[in-house]
Amino acid sequence: MRSLLTGAAIGVVLGGMAVGMSALAWPEGRASDPRTETYRQLDLFAEILARAQSDYVVEIDEADAMEAAINGMLTSLDPHSGYLAPEDFRSMQVQTSGQYGGLGIEVTMEDGFVKVVTPMDDTPASRAGIQSGDLLTAINGEPIIGQTLNDAVKEMRGEAGSDITITVFRDGQDPFDVTLTREVIEPKSVNYRVEDGDIAYLRIATFNERTTSTLDDAIGEITRELGGRPSGVVIDLRNNGGGLLDQAVSVSDMFLSGGEVVSTIGRRPNDMERYNARSGEVFKNVPMVVLINNGSASASEIVAGALQDRGRATILGVTSFGKGSVQTVIPLGAERGAIRLTTARYYTPAGRSIQATGIEPDLEVANTRLSEEDLEKVRVYSEADLYNSLGNEDGETRRGPHLPDDQPPEGYNGSDYQLERAIDYLRNRITTASVTPNAG
Repeated sequence: MRSLLTGAAIGVVLGGMAVGMSALAWPEGRASDPRTETYRQLDLFAEILARAQSDYVVEIDEADAMEAAINGMLTSLDPHSGYLAPEDFRSMQVQTSGQYGGLGIEVTMEDGFVKVVTPMDDTPASRAGIQSGDLLTAINGEPIIGQTLNDAVKEMRGEAGSDITITVFRDGQDPFDVTLTREVIEPKSVNYRVEDGDIAYLRIATFNERTTSTLDDAIGEITRELGGRPSGVVIDLRNNGGGLLDQAVSVSDMFLSGGEVVSTIGRRPNDMERYNARSGEVFKNVPMVVLINNGSASASEIVAGALQDRGRATILGVTSFGKGSVQTVIPLGAERGAIRLTTARYYTPAGRSIQATGIEPDLEVANTRLSEEDLEKVRVYSEADLYNSLGNEDGETRRGPHLPDDQPPEGYNGSDYQLERAIDYLRNRITTASVTPNAG
């Protein structure tokens, strides 16, 4: 009811401007009443908008100005909240359905620039070498600073086959231009293959509406290819920027037999929801490794955290991104768009919040070799780096730069050290399990 009253008050303000500011009168209230201050701020907003309408050097677009004000209010709360204009809302619905036109990158906004969270597999962005943490500073020569994230994303999308040039700033390098050709982005959320003769490798690139069904198909194909169950399983969640909560729960459910997957808690203690797995799981008792890195965020962290806390999988890689909040998209009507609002934090089955800290692996393995000197130059991009991001309510902080426990040896010329170490680990588990004690 309070939000409806606030909305009605805004309507009064905007209606009153047609007859001059003197027509505005707010309800009397006690100085300590927070609503009184809200009314005063709305009065201030109305006066500023009226001044801009009458005195700005050129005529302003009132609808654009109001949209920017609404979006500014929401983005000031945290980096994941915001307003979606009707066109942006429709675009978001298309994206989560699993097909849209563009470059194939998960992005956020930082210091006025677009920052890459992760490039999606086999897209123009990943093939061009765009990396997690890259800042995009211009599109087709036009600076991004001053635009909203939605505006920048809208520019990056376009007709398949059309070219776009983005200017990239990367730590330690001068800005450089990259020209890409837009494609219909239809990210294949799951890829699979058999590694080392009998180990199932399942790559989950994103969590869209088709992820669970596609994963189920992949499991069926691997079972048929091997003529039975694999000896070990690798689930690769590296550079998986997340997606839909229900898909994270249903993917976790496939590898768990009952019990909690994740819980969410909103603003009030009774705003709690628990998501549980059903009985039955695929590849039961088959040893499993989950690969993560600092590009593994949100829904992928839910899966990794659930399988780690429940003792179902060993987590291998480096600490994940650390996005432990839940956004709800609230439609406002066909011609009014929607708001994306952070409404809850999520917790792993052990009650851990990973907001701004991330999932720490059981086996810390880096994919590239680092020296002590490199630590002074390397900046690991994470949720904690985002402007105005939520802190960890338990006071936990992310571990600072350090040399990983395991990293490629000098002269390593392989293509994927983390995957190699995962297969080595599984092979050791498989061998140990096959050794039976001597009955004597």
